[in-house]
Amino acid sequence: MTRRVFVTSAFAAAQAARAAAPVRLGIDLFSIRNSGYNAFEYLDYSAKLGAKVVHFSEIQFIGSLEEDHLRKVRDHAAGTGIEVELGMRSICPTSKAFDAKSGSAEEQLTRMLRAAKTVGSPIVRCFLGTAADRATPGGIDARIDDTVKMLRGMRSRVLDSGLKIAIENHAGDMQARELKRLVEESGRDFVGVCLDSGNPLWALEDPHLTLETLHPYVLTSHVRDTALWRVPTGVAVQWVRMGDGNIGIREYVRRYIELCPGRALSMEIIVTGPRVYPILEPKFWEPYRTTPAWEFSRFLALADKGAPRPAEPPVPKEAVAQRQRADLEVSIAFTKGLLT
Repeated sequence: MTRRVFVTSAFAAAQAARAAAPVRLGIDLFSIRNSGYNAFEYLDYSAKLGAKVVHFSEIQFIGSLEEDHLRKVRDHAAGTGIEVELGMRSICPTSKAFDAKSGSAEEQLTRMLRAAKTVGSPIVRCFLGTAADRATPGGIDARIDDTVKMLRGMRSRVLDSGLKIAIENHAGDMQARELKRLVEESGRDFVGVCLDSGNPLWALEDPHLTLETLHPYVLTSHVRDTALWRVPTGVAVQWVRMGDGNIGIREYVRRYIELCPGRALSMEIIVTGPRVYPILEPKFWEPYRTTPAWEFSRFLALADKGAPRPAEPPVPKEAVAQRQRADLEVSIAFTKGLLT
């Protein structure tokens, strides 16, 4: 048996074991990004909330990619009964979100593969970019092509590592059919999806449609609720605590558990003010010309069910970290109620 076959088989066995397990409640540490904890404090806090998975979605949360540090994090996580998932930011070399100062996309991803192996993460989570990339030369299709080219060049390295790359639908960058193309053209044998339930609304998409389209590719998830409603210029979209939105988050969670058994259900709770999408302005549609009307109609149907939300005063700077933890803790309690 070759090493590649062995590590691929080992990954498949681990995934099968997870699929046979009950739903694994997780926390994406971006939820509490202002708390200033170190990796060990994040793990201890998450364990107190009953998390089984901690998603270090960016390097800043784990603190360092030095092997000795990563081994200590791995051992601490094991002592609390938590599984670790490791992530990074953009891997698209032509995205506005890509950090070229940290090296080429291939160099950055190679570092993350080594780190993920050491810390015991079965995946490296990453993303293409943001909604701003839809308005770049060639649009989002060109950015997808660039990402696919990079990933294909990394295929052997990823397969040899025994890990998989989990691409998030991130900050309004890709709609579901677009991310599906990215995965299919890169290679399902080493690329999958980190499915986010809040970001589809930033891409004019019903998250239930996103789940229906992408569930065969899901490796992990970010989950949060959203409220949206009509305004005179279009549609307002606001991320909220779990249970406070109007997208049918209860049905989404139950369907996710059914379609993605054993995959982590990780809270990424981000509470924002409303973001207005001026869908009545023709110029707004330039980056979305390929969006099918039947898909957009599902987004509008959700907006039509919503009602305007009263504006809330901004959270004082000194209270932001505490508010983020409160938002997360309330959302976890709500979600646990769905799982009983």
